Amino acid sequence: MAQQHPWTRYVAIGDSFTEGIGDPESRSPGGFRGWADRVAEVLSAKTGDFAYANLAIRGRLMDQIFDEQIEPALALHPDLVSISAGGNNIIRPGSDPDLISARLEEAVSRLRADGATVVVFTGPDIGMTPVLGRSRGKVAIFNENIHALALRHDAVVADMWALRELQDTRMWAPDRLHFSPIGHNTIARMVLNSLGVDNDLEPYEPEPMPPVSWRQARSEDLGWAREHLVPWVIRRIRHQSSGDHVTPKRPDFTP
Repeated sequence: MAQQHPWTRYVAIGDSFTEGIGDPESRSPGGFRGWADRVAEVLSAKTGDFAYANLAIRGRLMDQIFDEQIEPALALHPDLVSISAGGNNIIRPGSDPDLISARLEEAVSRLRADGATVVVFTGPDIGMTPVLGRSRGKVAIFNENIHALALRHDAVVADMWALRELQDTRMWAPDRLHFSPIGHNTIARMVLNSLGVDNDLEPYEPEPMPPVSWRQARSEDLGWAREHLVPWVIRRIRHQSSGDHVTPKRPDFTP
Protein backbone atom coordinates (compact mmCIF):
# COMPACT_ATOMS: atom_id res chain seq x y z
CA MET A 1 0.00 0.00 0.00
CA ALA A 2 1.30 3.46 -0.87
CA GLN A 3 2.57 5.49 2.06
CA GLN A 4 0.13 8.27 2.96
CA HIS A 5 1.12 11.88 3.50
CA PRO A 6 -0.91 14.83 4.87
CA TRP A 7 -1.10 17.01 1.71
CA THR A 8 -3.82 17.18 -0.92
CA ARG A 9 -3.37 20.65 -2.49
CA TYR A 10 0.14 21.56 -3.65
CA VAL A 11 1.10 24.90 -5.24
CA ALA A 12 4.59 25.56 -6.64
CA ILE A 13 5.70 29.16 -7.14
CA GLY A 14 8.94 30.66 -8.37
CA ASP A 15 10.94 31.19 -11.55
CA SER A 16 12.39 29.02 -14.34
CA PHE A 17 13.77 26.52 -11.82
CA THR A 18 10.26 25.64 -10.63
CA GLU A 19 8.69 26.01 -14.08
CA GLY A 20 10.98 23.14 -15.11
CA ILE A 21 13.17 24.80 -17.74
CA GLY A 22 15.89 22.40 -18.84
CA ASP A 23 13.59 19.37 -18.55
CA PRO A 24 11.61 19.41 -21.83
CA GLU A 25 8.53 17.20 -22.05
CA SER A 26 6.02 17.74 -24.85
CA ARG A 27 3.21 16.09 -22.88
CA SER A 28 3.55 18.47 -19.94
CA PRO A 29 1.74 21.83 -19.87
CA GLY A 30 4.08 24.50 -21.19
CA GLY A 31 6.38 21.88 -22.68
CA PHE A 32 8.51 21.36 -19.54
CA ARG A 33 8.29 18.86 -16.71
CA GLY A 34 10.77 19.74 -13.94
CA TRP A 35 11.31 18.76 -10.33
CA ALA A 36 7.98 20.19 -9.08
CA ASP A 37 5.95 18.11 -11.54
CA ARG A 38 7.96 15.06 -10.50
CA VAL A 39 7.30 15.75 -6.82
CA ALA A 40 3.58 16.20 -7.54
CA GLU A 41 3.51 12.90 -9.46
CA VAL A 42 4.88 11.02 -6.45
CA LEU A 43 2.60 12.79 -3.97
CA SER A 44 -0.45 12.13 -6.13
CA ALA A 45 0.32 8.42 -6.21
CA LYS A 46 0.20 8.28 -2.41
CA THR A 47 -3.27 9.75 -1.87
CA GLY A 48 -6.62 9.36 -3.56
CA ASP A 49 -7.41 13.09 -3.60
CA PHE A 50 -4.53 15.25 -4.77
CA ALA A 51 -4.40 18.45 -6.86
CA TYR A 52 -1.44 20.47 -8.13
CA ALA A 53 -0.87 23.97 -9.49
CA ASN A 54 2.36 25.54 -10.75
CA LEU A 55 2.44 29.35 -11.01
CA ALA A 56 6.18 29.70 -11.69
CA ILE A 57 7.37 31.76 -14.67
CA ARG A 58 10.91 31.88 -16.04
CA GLY A 59 12.96 35.04 -15.48
CA ARG A 60 10.93 36.30 -12.54
CA LEU A 61 12.68 38.36 -9.85
CA MET A 62 11.84 38.23 -6.15
CA ASP A 63 9.46 41.21 -6.18
CA GLN A 64 7.67 39.90 -9.27
CA ILE A 65 7.12 36.52 -7.65
CA PHE A 66 5.83 38.25 -4.52
CA ASP A 67 3.51 40.58 -6.45
CA GLU A 68 2.25 38.10 -9.06
CA GLN A 69 2.17 34.69 -7.41
CA ILE A 70 1.65 34.89 -3.63
CA GLU A 71 -2.00 36.00 -3.62
CA PRO A 72 -3.07 33.66 -6.48
CA ALA A 73 -1.39 30.82 -4.58
CA LEU A 74 -3.19 31.68 -1.34
CA ALA A 75 -6.50 31.93 -3.21
CA LEU A 76 -6.16 28.23 -4.01
CA HIS A 77 -5.99 27.40 -0.26
CA PRO A 78 -3.05 24.99 -0.53
CA ASP A 79 -1.80 22.84 2.31
CA LEU A 80 1.66 22.52 0.71
CA VAL A 81 3.58 25.33 -1.03
CA SER A 82 7.08 25.35 -2.46
CA ILE A 83 8.76 28.69 -3.11
CA SER A 84 12.12 29.11 -4.79
CA ALA A 85 12.86 32.77 -5.39
CA GLY A 86 15.79 35.15 -5.40
CA GLY A 87 18.16 33.26 -7.69
CA ASN A 88 17.70 35.71 -10.55
CA ASN A 89 18.36 38.58 -8.11
CA ILE A 90 21.48 37.03 -6.59
CA ILE A 91 23.33 36.71 -9.90
CA ARG A 92 22.81 40.39 -10.77
CA PRO A 93 25.74 42.73 -10.06
CA GLY A 94 25.35 44.75 -6.89
CA SER A 95 22.55 42.64 -5.43
CA ASP A 96 22.32 42.27 -1.64
CA PRO A 97 21.63 38.70 -0.41
CA ASP A 98 20.41 40.02 2.95
CA LEU A 99 17.76 42.21 1.33
CA ILE A 100 16.70 39.44 -1.04
CA SER A 101 16.28 36.91 1.76
CA ALA A 102 14.38 39.47 3.87
CA ARG A 103 11.90 39.86 1.01
CA LEU A 104 11.64 36.08 0.75
CA GLU A 105 10.89 35.90 4.48
CA GLU A 106 7.91 38.21 3.93
CA ALA A 107 6.61 35.77 1.33
CA VAL A 108 7.14 32.75 3.59
CA SER A 109 5.37 34.50 6.47
CA ARG A 110 2.41 35.25 4.21
CA LEU A 111 2.25 31.69 2.87
CA ARG A 112 2.45 30.20 6.37
CA ALA A 113 -0.43 32.36 7.64
CA ASP A 114 -3.07 29.76 6.72
CA GLY A 115 -1.06 26.87 8.13
CA ALA A 116 0.30 25.45 4.87
CA THR A 117 3.58 23.54 4.92
CA VAL A 118 6.10 25.74 3.10
CA VAL A 119 9.24 24.42 1.38
CA VAL A 120 12.08 26.88 0.78
CA PHE A 121 15.29 26.30 -1.16
CA THR A 122 18.89 27.17 -0.57
CA GLY A 123 20.90 27.99 -3.67
CA PRO A 124 23.21 25.34 -5.15
CA ASP A 125 26.98 25.60 -4.90
CA ILE A 126 27.73 27.26 -8.24
CA GLY A 127 31.47 27.64 -7.72
CA MET A 128 32.25 25.34 -10.64
CA THR A 129 29.91 26.98 -13.15
CA PRO A 130 30.99 29.61 -15.70
CA VAL A 131 29.65 33.15 -15.23
CA LEU A 132 27.51 32.23 -12.18
CA GLY A 133 30.52 31.12 -10.12
CA ARG A 134 31.43 34.70 -9.23
CA SER A 135 28.20 34.91 -7.16
CA ARG A 136 29.14 31.96 -4.93
CA GLY A 137 29.81 34.10 -1.85
CA LYS A 138 26.46 35.86 -2.12
CA VAL A 139 24.69 32.52 -2.51
CA ALA A 140 26.36 31.29 0.70
CA ILE A 141 25.13 34.35 2.65
CA PHE A 142 21.66 33.95 1.17
CA ASN A 143 21.63 30.29 2.21
CA GLU A 144 22.46 31.06 5.83
CA ASN A 145 19.55 33.48 5.89
CA ILE A 146 17.29 30.79 4.41
CA HIS A 147 18.12 28.37 7.23
CA ALA A 148 17.45 31.10 9.79
CA LEU A 149 14.09 32.17 8.36
CA ALA A 150 13.03 28.52 8.07
CA LEU A 151 13.61 28.10 11.80
CA ARG A 152 11.60 31.23 12.56
CA HIS A 153 8.64 30.17 10.43
CA ASP A 154 8.79 26.38 10.80
CA ALA A 155 9.42 25.92 7.09
CA VAL A 156 10.99 22.91 5.41
CA VAL A 157 14.43 23.51 3.87
CA ALA A 158 15.25 21.81 0.57
CA ASP A 159 19.03 22.14 0.79
CA MET A 160 20.45 22.48 -2.71
CA TRP A 161 23.89 23.51 -1.44
CA ALA A 162 24.24 20.19 0.38
CA LEU A 163 23.22 18.25 -2.76
CA ARG A 164 26.76 17.57 -3.92
CA GLU A 165 25.54 15.52 -6.88
CA LEU A 166 24.83 18.85 -8.57
CA GLN A 167 28.58 19.28 -9.03
CA ASP A 168 28.31 16.73 -11.86
CA THR A 169 28.09 18.61 -15.16
CA ARG A 170 25.50 16.10 -16.38
CA MET A 171 23.07 17.63 -13.88
CA TRP A 172 23.02 20.86 -15.90
CA ALA A 173 21.21 21.71 -19.13
CA PRO A 174 23.18 22.82 -22.21
CA ASP A 175 22.69 26.48 -21.26
CA ARG A 176 24.54 25.81 -17.94
CA LEU A 177 22.00 28.05 -16.18
CA HIS A 178 19.26 25.47 -15.65
CA PHE A 179 19.14 21.82 -14.66
CA SER A 180 18.92 18.87 -17.03
CA PRO A 181 16.28 16.13 -16.70
CA ILE A 182 18.78 14.24 -14.54
CA GLY A 183 19.24 17.32 -12.37
CA HIS A 184 15.50 17.90 -11.98
CA ASN A 185 15.02 14.24 -11.06
CA THR A 186 17.80 14.48 -8.47
CA ILE A 187 16.26 17.61 -6.95
CA ALA A 188 12.81 15.99 -6.85
CA ARG A 189 14.26 13.09 -4.84
CA MET A 190 15.85 15.57 -2.43
CA VAL A 191 12.61 17.54 -1.98
CA LEU A 192 10.61 14.39 -1.28
CA ASN A 193 13.22 13.25 1.22
CA SER A 194 13.05 16.67 2.90
CA LEU A 195 9.28 16.19 3.24
CA GLY A 196 9.79 12.70 4.66
CA VAL A 197 8.04 11.03 1.73
CA ASP A 198 9.39 7.70 0.51
CA ASN A 199 9.82 7.51 -3.25
CA ASP A 200 11.14 5.18 -5.90
CA LEU A 201 12.79 7.82 -8.09
CA GLU A 202 16.13 6.41 -9.17
CA PRO A 203 19.43 8.32 -9.21
CA TYR A 204 20.75 9.39 -12.60
CA GLU A 205 17.52 8.87 -14.49
CA PRO A 206 17.02 9.40 -17.36
CA GLU A 207 20.20 7.52 -18.27
CA PRO A 208 23.04 10.09 -18.34
CA MET A 209 25.16 10.76 -21.38
CA PRO A 210 28.76 9.50 -21.14
CA PRO A 211 31.47 12.01 -20.18
CA VAL A 212 32.98 13.92 -23.11
CA SER A 213 36.64 14.39 -24.09
CA TRP A 214 38.55 17.59 -23.25
CA ARG A 215 38.57 18.66 -26.93
CA GLN A 216 34.82 18.12 -27.27
CA ALA A 217 34.20 19.96 -24.00
CA ARG A 218 36.10 23.03 -25.24
CA SER A 219 34.15 22.96 -28.49
CA GLU A 220 30.94 22.83 -26.48
CA ASP A 221 32.17 25.81 -24.41
CA LEU A 222 32.39 27.92 -27.57
CA GLY A 223 28.99 26.77 -28.74
CA TRP A 224 27.47 27.49 -25.34
CA ALA A 225 28.87 31.04 -25.28
CA ARG A 226 27.47 31.77 -28.73
CA GLU A 227 24.06 30.17 -28.20
CA HIS A 228 23.32 30.93 -24.54
CA LEU A 229 25.73 33.37 -22.88
CA VAL A 230 25.61 36.17 -25.48
CA PRO A 231 21.77 36.22 -25.69
CA TRP A 232 21.59 36.21 -21.86
CA VAL A 233 23.92 39.23 -21.64
CA ILE A 234 21.96 41.07 -24.34
CA ARG A 235 18.70 40.54 -22.41
CA ARG A 236 20.32 41.99 -19.29
CA ILE A 237 21.45 45.07 -21.23
CA ARG A 238 18.01 45.56 -22.75
CA HIS A 239 16.23 44.90 -19.42
CA GLN A 240 14.33 42.04 -21.01
CA SER A 241 13.32 38.75 -19.45
CA SER A 242 12.97 35.26 -20.88
CA GLY A 243 9.60 35.21 -19.13
CA ASP A 244 8.13 38.22 -20.92
CA HIS A 245 4.68 37.25 -22.26
CA VAL A 246 4.88 33.79 -20.60
CA THR A 247 1.95 32.66 -18.45
CA PRO A 248 1.89 30.02 -15.67
CA LYS A 249 1.78 26.47 -17.01
CA ARG A 250 -0.67 25.25 -14.34
CA PRO A 251 -2.55 28.34 -13.08
CA ASP A 252 -5.23 26.31 -11.31
CA PHE A 253 -5.43 23.00 -9.50
CA THR A 254 -5.51 19.95 -11.73
CA PRO A 255 -5.18 16.26 -10.86
